[in-house]
Amino acid sequence: MPRTGKEWLSPLAVQRQKAAGLYADGNGLYLRVTESGAKYWAFRYSLGGKRREMFLGKFPDMSLANARDEAGECRKQVKRGTDPIDARKAVAENTKAQKAIVDARAVTFKDCAEGYMEAHRDSWRNAKHKQQWENTLAHYAYPVFGDLPTEDIGLPLVLKVLQPLWKPRTETAKRLRGRIEAVLDWAHARDYRSGENPARWKGKLQTLLAAPSKIATVKHHPALPYADIHPFMEAAKQQEGTAALALQFLILTASRTNEAIGMRWAEIDEAKGEWRVPADRMKGHREHRVPLSHDALAVLERAKALRKGKGTVVFPSPRGDAPLSNMALAVLLRRMGRADITVHGFRSTFRDWCAEVTAYPREIAEACLAHISGDKVESAYLRSDFFDKRRQLMDAWARYCATPSIKTEGTVVKLRG
Repeated sequence: MPRTGKEWLSPLAVQRQKAAGLYADGNGLYLRVTESGAKYWAFRYSLGGKRREMFLGKFPDMSLANARDEAGECRKQVKRGTDPIDARKAVAENTKAQKAIVDARAVTFKDCAEGYMEAHRDSWRNAKHKQQWENTLAHYAYPVFGDLPTEDIGLPLVLKVLQPLWKPRTETAKRLRGRIEAVLDWAHARDYRSGENPARWKGKLQTLLAAPSKIATVKHHPALPYADIHPFMEAAKQQEGTAALALQFLILTASRTNEAIGMRWAEIDEAKGEWRVPADRMKGHREHRVPLSHDALAVLERAKALRKGKGTVVFPSPRGDAPLSNMALAVLLRRMGRADITVHGFRSTFRDWCAEVTAYPREIAEACLAHISGDKVESAYLRSDFFDKRRQLMDAWARYCATPSIKTEGTVVKLRG
């Protein structure tokens, strides 16, 4: 730009100027010299009735020619009604935001998995669940993309992890897929990745992998035939210790291992013959009322005889007022020479008896097992827990377990009322 006035500065004048002050170059550009001798360029302007001064850069880092170019751009902004100081702040903030996004997108899958597990730790009922999460991800997912940013994880990498497991270890692969999906959803919610989730089943992997229900081998828990339940119960009564009582109670109530061994005395109302299992120990995460037969109450009476002081656990471990190990009942079965069956299998024994020997409706038997209906419409309308009818059924089951001479073939226990 040609000089049009003697007030304009020259490169040599800028270089030689030592006295503190403000020196105009024209068109709003000024050289400011401080008491210490430092020099910097400033652009002064008025907008909306306000006078402002904008720092452009230091001399000699910014030459006179560059300062004039910067001031020219600022004048254009002022002419358009844009405040150049505000405009520069907006650019800086946008740059900072873009950098934050880039940094966030560099967070690895392993970092996100650890963040997800930490965020959900309190919602998991036991340490075993967290350990399963850690083990499956560490063994299968981390070697493939654990150190990659979640933004870089796409369908090919997810398939690389899942395909080798999908047929030989279907159940493991199915759970692993769900865990990868959850971690990537968590990363998306934290703005660590964009786009759709490549581990999602519906509309994604279901078109590339066979449905697990079509290829998985269903493994049922080995169960005792219901016709053999009486001699088994008699053998269990001959066993000593808390585990034997817990197993008998579990069979008589058709409950799960964790529900029975974790039972507290405060959960039992002997006068009503009722046991309330709290939601945090139920698989379905909701409280379950269990009717207690005369025989089940008798087991509790025997447990009272073993109670030490003010212990709160009904079936405590030898270590004190703590529940039995979840392996204690399995060890008892092996000691009884029945390694061919499982503790969980006694629920199948009860269910088979309900179907083959009784005329009780299916929903009553399922309610005894605390099974939640898979039909959402049915669940929405079903409000009753059939407690009174379940009591009749559990009383009949206790009688069946205690009677050696009962004839199972053709026998039907009818629903009263």
